[in-house]
Amino acid sequence: MKELLSAAIEAAQNAGQLIRENFGSTLVVNEMKKHDIKLELDVRSQQLITDTLLHHFPDHAILGEEGDASGEGPVEWIVDPIDGTVNYFFGIPHFCVSIAARDQQTKEKLVGVIFDPMQNELWTVTKDGRAELNGQPIHVSDRAEIGQAVVTVGFSKSREALDAGFDRYKRIAYDVRKTRMLGSAALAMAYIACGRLDAYIEEQISLWDIAAGHMLVEAAGGRVNLDPGQRTNGTMFICAWNGLLPIESYL
Repeated sequence: MKELLSAAIEAAQNAGQLIRENFGSTLVVNEMKKHDIKLELDVRSQQLITDTLLHHFPDHAILGEEGDASGEGPVEWIVDPIDGTVNYFFGIPHFCVSIAARDQQTKEKLVGVIFDPMQNELWTVTKDGRAELNGQPIHVSDRAEIGQAVVTVGFSKSREALDAGFDRYKRIAYDVRKTRMLGSAALAMAYIACGRLDAYIEEQISLWDIAAGHMLVEAAGGRVNLDPGQRTNGTMFICAWNGLLPIESYL
């Protein structure tokens, strides 16, 4: 586990340096979608992560937002090279690198790393280990009343998912202390793990967005509910929270 974590940290920090150095520069857009942006830098960041991981473990597999690399080894890495690409493109300094490792056969998660290069914040977790931020243990908040909660809601990319998200958001927003829409699923979950936020809900999310964050939240004492996406194959509905809020009535 130590070797996996060390490689993940190295890969995340290498990619983080790359995207920090290019923040605010003229960016090459590979694809401009209605609700999303694909950058050439996303591809470069993932290639750097892939090169770093496969240098240490040549037979491992990579499952990434920007493409996969097959491998027959025991571990599959799940990579989001820039989580929060739209923020990044518009110069909003809220984005991160997210890397997780799981057993290729059982799908059990082994290691999770989230790195925010702008704040120099590194969240790490290992199977059966504690969640940490920059080497210090973290825990979810102790807020147990919905009226005390700060909740982040993500809005997905299809019309159907947006409509469902609007309906859910309206019900939540009336009851909580505050809502936030921050634009990075991985950082939302990292923030729950260290008590800055209390819950995160999104109708349609991909595995690479939340694999490392899932581990962090649960290791920090919170809970994560995942259901198969109802609108786009391969996506999931997610609700992550501190485990204390009565959030189930909004699901």
